[in-house]
Amino acid sequence: MGTLTYTMSISLDGYISDPAGDIGFANPDEEVHRFANQQTRDAAALLFGRSLYEVMEDFWTAPERADADEVEAEFARLYTATPRIVFSDSLESVAPGCRLVRRADAVEEVTRLKRETDGELAVGGAALAASLLDLIDEFGVRVVPAVVGGGTPFFPLGEDLRLRLVEQRTFGCGTVYLRYARLT
Repeated sequence: MGTLTYTMSISLDGYISDPAGDIGFANPDEEVHRFANQQTRDAAALLFGRSLYEVMEDFWTAPERADADEVEAEFARLYTATPRIVFSDSLESVAPGCRLVRRADAVEEVTRLKRETDGELAVGGAALAASLLDLIDEFGVRVVPAVVGGGTPFFPLGEDLRLRLVEQRTFGCGTVYLRYARLT
């Protein structure tokens, strides 16, 4: 049975993007990027909502990614080699290597994927994660030492979640990775 994880980089004040929707504050240094590469290597599939899918596809499938530094080029290869499932009601098609599922069918599809997949199903994007909250087994946050003062929160507001810390790691740049399992 698969494990559904929701992992994102967040600001110290809990946001995955700033008030303008920018995620640039979370650009990783080489050490954090290598860690993200390993997380991508371990994923059986990447699950995205439309917004994060468009950002990721535009950036990581661009031809210049092949000429990027070693760590970024490796991530681009891992990213494009990993099955990607996009949950959207507004998109009509997705890139090769991706599969489109209607957002209304997300809970049913992810329940099926968890049942049929060995390994990690990695959710990216706050809105998709919020719609799948009851199915998420683990939450991973890479806390970046930056305060952005607002934006898109990592956790849905108003939810009561009880979690247990299962992993922590501190990086030289000051980023801290925390992985939590849901208490049952």
